[in-house]
Amino acid sequence: MTDHHHHHHHDHSGPIAIGATAARVVVGLLTVIGLLTVVATIALWPSSQAVEIPLPMQNAGGGAVETEAGTVVVQDVGPCGSPSLGKVFADKPEAPRANTYTCQRSLITIDSGPHQGNKTLLEIAPGPGQPDLRAGDEIRLVRQTDPAGTPLYSFEDYSRGLPLTLIVVAFVVVIIAVARWRGLRALIGLGFAFAVLVMFLLPALLDGKPAIPVALVAGSLILYAVLYLAHGVNLRTSSALLGTLTSMLLAAVLSWLVLEMTQLTGLSEEQNTNVATYLEHVSITGLLLAGFIIGSLGVLNDVTITQASAAFELASLDESASRREVFAATMRVGRDHIASTVYTLVLAYAGGALPLLLLFSVAGRSMRDVFVGDAVAIEIARSSVGGIALALSVPLTTGIAVLLARPFGGRKTPAPAPRHGRHSRV
Repeated sequence: MTDHHHHHHHDHSGPIAIGATAARVVVGLLTVIGLLTVVATIALWPSSQAVEIPLPMQNAGGGAVETEAGTVVVQDVGPCGSPSLGKVFADKPEAPRANTYTCQRSLITIDSGPHQGNKTLLEIAPGPGQPDLRAGDEIRLVRQTDPAGTPLYSFEDYSRGLPLTLIVVAFVVVIIAVARWRGLRALIGLGFAFAVLVMFLLPALLDGKPAIPVALVAGSLILYAVLYLAHGVNLRTSSALLGTLTSMLLAAVLSWLVLEMTQLTGLSEEQNTNVATYLEHVSITGLLLAGFIIGSLGVLNDVTITQASAAFELASLDESASRREVFAATMRVGRDHIASTVYTLVLAYAGGALPLLLLFSVAGRSMRDVFVGDAVAIEIARSSVGGIALALSVPLTTGIAVLLARPFGGRKTPAPAPRHGRHSRV
């Protein structure tokens, strides 16, 4: 029996013997879920209907805002009100006709588009939220036309293309240098996840499709691609995937219950208010639900793959350990992981809400009012849903992984002599 077991172990890529029944159940479940995901993706795929551009995002003609590159060549403070404000000219702007008020004046060269090589003038009154331009700054300009057809330019934002590209390249290089091919595959999975969000999730929500099915389908597509790309197609990854999919479903149910119980509206956030105003057919509650579900994927994935790996490694280190012992040892790892990840989850949300918390801290309101207000309550609910799904994913994934790593009908505890012989080989 011992010889047969060792022969069986070395014939597989996994660390120990695999139970055929458990493997078939897990692979069968994942196959069925995968097929359902594909069918649901086709059923929920957004139509190609055109959606009118929201008013704040339109140009003067009602179309999409067009931007061009520009560079600040001269920056000073002086009298404003020049007739050349925002217009295109070749050399110098016209002087103000009256010394009405003082502001920052920026002479800009237009570096792209139909007026490339010409100049325009920006006049910016100092104040909160206004850009503080300097000579040499590279910026983006909004290009539009007035009712008479005259081209006009205005400040859009700073140009961040080059620094952002350098940051992303550094991120990619470091990930690949440290994690090698696995890191590259993880980055490819990240690109796929972004494509799912942009090409399926957002258009489907915009199309009025139900939020929970859309978010679950998008999450499933992302998980299948990300986990198998980063960690390989094997039973270890499959156990983590099944645990993550189940936990994601749990997070979806919890999110719906929390939103129903707390009557959160999301309208405390400006972006949601804009969506409610200009895209009336899109459900804000649906957006919140989708955000809760998609937001929980990363941390769930992290925990479940760790638990699956720990279960398989612990089972392979001591082939005499029972399922109960492997499960208990893996859960000890999981409890540490839960503790550290809950901090990560809550502090990440708190970090994102720091400006809001700062405003509340000087408003003189009671802590109770602050915590039960819509803006903070959303973050509390999001953290709590993520934390519950995270905590429950640990025993769930550990149980699945242990059944695969130490299958029913596996070898029992060997006699002392064979165990001593095996240890001496190590």
